[in-house]
Amino acid sequence: MRRRIGFLVSHPIQYYAPIFRELARRCDLTVFFAHRQDASGQGRAGYGVAFDWDVDLLSGYESHFLRNVARTPSTQTFFGCNTPEIADRIAAGRFDAFVVPGWSLHSYWQAVRACSRAHVPVMVRGDSQLGGQRRGVVGYVKGTVFPHVLKQFDACLYVGQRNREYLEHYGVPPARLFFSPHCVDNDAFSEGSAAARAARSQDDLGSRRRVLFVGRLVESKRPMDLVLAAARLAASGESVELVIAGAGELQAPMEEAARAGGVAAQFLGFVNQSGLPAVYASADALVLPSTAVETWGLVVNEAMACGVPAVVSDAVGCGPDLVEPGVTGAVAPMGDVSALAAAIASVLALDPGATRRVLAERMAIYSPARAADGILGAADTLAAAVRLR
Repeated sequence: MRRRIGFLVSHPIQYYAPIFRELARRCDLTVFFAHRQDASGQGRAGYGVAFDWDVDLLSGYESHFLRNVARTPSTQTFFGCNTPEIADRIAAGRFDAFVVPGWSLHSYWQAVRACSRAHVPVMVRGDSQLGGQRRGVVGYVKGTVFPHVLKQFDACLYVGQRNREYLEHYGVPPARLFFSPHCVDNDAFSEGSAAARAARSQDDLGSRRRVLFVGRLVESKRPMDLVLAAARLAASGESVELVIAGAGELQAPMEEAARAGGVAAQFLGFVNQSGLPAVYASADALVLPSTAVETWGLVVNEAMACGVPAVVSDAVGCGPDLVEPGVTGAVAPMGDVSALAAAIASVLALDPGATRRVLAERMAIYSPARAADGILGAADTLAAAVRLR
């Protein structure tokens, strides 16, 4: 029997579209969007520039934009998404299960309450990790309140090891936990990067090893650590070139630090989705030295789908799942520039062919198909539980 699944997200998101398409092939899926994001809204969301995604995010599945009646519509604040319409949609939808991607928007809680009234099992799929938790009074209050918050969900879909640990910490029992891994459109990145590599001439390759950063140039991403680590590598005689794909407040100081450290660096600015596979294909390693605010780091998935190993800080959420030291990349203590430089050097020494084979195997797990498996498996389990009542 094909399940009827409802899904509410804030707005069209490039990482969810491939999961929605996979689900639509295997169930009757209806996706609701709480907000119609515009180019300036994307810029305010932290990308540093106004833009529209240049890939199709809406085809291949049924979707509806809800009316957002918030006084100041936004995806960045709790009350920025207020969609009372979702209650009627759920009441009429005859869903076997409904999914929300977290608890940070008023719209998500409107859906949770509507599911409760309609007796529809509700699932949550987020990526929080314990490393980013606050301490002191705020931490105490959260530790007291959050177990009750998570009891509102019939199932919790965890995207990786640290996310599971987070949910277990706040009392979610194993029977309510289902693996639905974080993923990107692996096929699009793999095919795009392969085509880009095939089109490159020997003259394009050069003698320097290319080390890539993809993301916003902000403090929480710690991109300056990469520049300083590259300067150490250059001083030791390692021939490296930085490629920085992203925009943000730190670009000017990073450019100055690269010049001062004798580091060759290309600053590409913001690169949209269609251009990213070629950027990854040009690199020998991706580096993500972020703080624990990086609850996962989907640029690592993108790089690995393109056959590129990664160096991450030990605060980055995807580390335990995706980065196997000496095989798919390396892990360095967050903020330790010397250790980051050594980690980069170790990854540049890996055999590219062997690394790509292992990365392909890893990405077969962290894929839209496996993400959909987790959602549908949880829906089946919840349906069986309802029958037994």
